[in-house]
Amino acid sequence: MLGEGVNGSGWCGPMLMMSDRPGTLRLATPPLRGRVVSIMRSASSDARWREAILLTLALWLFVAIIFLPTIIIRHWDAGVGSMALDFSTYFVSFAFAMAMFWVFRKTVDWPQTARILILVATVFTVAVANTVFDLAYTDWVAANVESSWSNLQRTLERGYPSALNYTLVFGVNMAFFQLSFARRRELRQERQLVDARSAAQQAQLAALRYQLNPHFLFNTLNSISALIVTRRNEDAELMTDKLSSFLRTSLACDPAELVPLEHELSLIEEYLDIEGVRFGERLNVEIDCDADAGRALVPGFLVQPLVENAVKHGVAPSRDPVTITVRAVIEDKDLCITVANDHAGSRTVGMHGTGVGLINVERRLEAVYGKAASLTTERGEDFYTATICIPGIQRAD
Repeated sequence: MLGEGVNGSGWCGPMLMMSDRPGTLRLATPPLRGRVVSIMRSASSDARWREAILLTLALWLFVAIIFLPTIIIRHWDAGVGSMALDFSTYFVSFAFAMAMFWVFRKTVDWPQTARILILVATVFTVAVANTVFDLAYTDWVAANVESSWSNLQRTLERGYPSALNYTLVFGVNMAFFQLSFARRRELRQERQLVDARSAAQQAQLAALRYQLNPHFLFNTLNSISALIVTRRNEDAELMTDKLSSFLRTSLACDPAELVPLEHELSLIEEYLDIEGVRFGERLNVEIDCDADAGRALVPGFLVQPLVENAVKHGVAPSRDPVTITVRAVIEDKDLCITVANDHAGSRTVGMHGTGVGLINVERRLEAVYGKAASLTTERGEDFYTATICIPGIQRAD
């Protein structure tokens, strides 16, 4: 009960997959695994009953403790029962506060101006309602229970100060609701922003990863076409089978996940098997990977464009045998992957192509590692190398 003066408690990306049947493609969508973030969630979920109850209990308990000495002094001669009756009005105030929170929660999605007007009106309405209850309750107690409350009844007849006191407390209570709601909403928005940035990065990686498929298919289908034109039908059939196997394996990989380097190198071996059908003895391959480097996690299809570039600009223009070397080592806790060929090829890499491969590698490195990772190239009279350096690598279990 909040009265005036001496009142007892007064207070002043889809993709194509090869099926098991030749010549048949099926459409498959990779699992999103929670990357798509829903931001259409109602804001009322940030106004939680549990927090409102705890805040309200804390506030009204604080008010009760402040005025507990006044209650004790007021009812010292009347006994504990009279004190308990006075103190019991706080439970009614708590119930009114919960009704106020119900309105608060229902209006969180409303326009700001309308919501402020509703909440202010709610505070005044609840304060007046609690004051009316106090007056009625005091009158009933004075008439039926404790005669010592008769003076208190006369005090509460001046209801304006009591209503003002309730308005202040309920206003603070409403402010607590707003602070709790704003804090939780801010945390939720921060999480959504982090998730949105992560989803955007994953989408970028997926787009870059899927960009490799048409690039690779374009070059491979050109090779198959060349074999058919030169009537190397058996080689064309073998190359088609290897292409089918390669696509089945590579397209099953999630483009947004890191894979062990040894898995990446196994796909490169399959790719070079395909090109080996086309170039025969003109293509020699050497792959050297440390055991520790093989467990390093890298974005899928990160190295393959460099190998494809070496084939296109090193092996294809040459009439002599060309060796492509892929080497991976750990140097000063950094993973270094080098792709080299012993024929310089065209004077400018990508002179007869679009340059998609190298650009793709640079963009994927930047998307995953920022400026920390690097791609460097070096050209000599009879060699060309491309080196990827990734700091602070993760390792597969």
